[in-house]
Amino acid sequence: MKKTILLFAVLLIPIFGFTQTMENIDYISTFNEDVAAIQKNNQWAFINKQGVIVIDFRDDLVITEFNDGNYPIFKNERCLIQLKKEGNWYFGYIDKKGKTVIEPQFLNATNFEKNTATVLKLTKENAGKNTALGKNIVYYKYFEVTIDTIGNVKDYLTTEGVNVVIDNGSIKNPPKINSKQISDHIYAVQNENKKWSIKVIQE
Repeated sequence: MKKTILLFAVLLIPIFGFTQTMENIDYISTFNEDVAAIQKNNQWAFINKQGVIVIDFRDDLVITEFNDGNYPIFKNERCLIQLKKEGNWYFGYIDKKGKTVIEPQFLNATNFEKNTATVLKLTKENAGKNTALGKNIVYYKYFEVTIDTIGNVKDYLTTEGVNVVIDNGSIKNPPKINSKQISDHIYAVQNENKKWSIKVIQE
């Protein structure tokens, strides 16, 4: 009799299965690239279509505004992250395993679209030395560039850099990206006079 009961219990387990429940979630996005963002206590995570967390809750994911809400998103298997260094915010990207594949280094960045993202790339130029203070004189500029999914620069959208001071957290908000992709190979770039230029990217 005992053997019969045990056999019946074993047969029932695969039939009924198990249910995993997550509770007290503040927000759940729609699925994109087979994952959905979920928010809890000001942190975000990603779940797959089986409801399993594939990237645990963290506070460095960048939120994008959409018509159906504001949440982090994967595009071309990359999600924007941000990191504060010496008082300034820098942007980079993680993959679907949560691994940082492009270190936070840009003053601003967009989500990827067709394996390309637009970022503000920071450059440093040594302009000499202050002999009285014994320090190097350094200038910083940023350029709008496009990058591929591993962070290599593809094209410069602006040829003249914008001077910027980055000491002691002087950048309170990320500088604005003034270009936009209007087709696969065409970008519209706005200058300081609010006029537009058309830049055709050659493959």
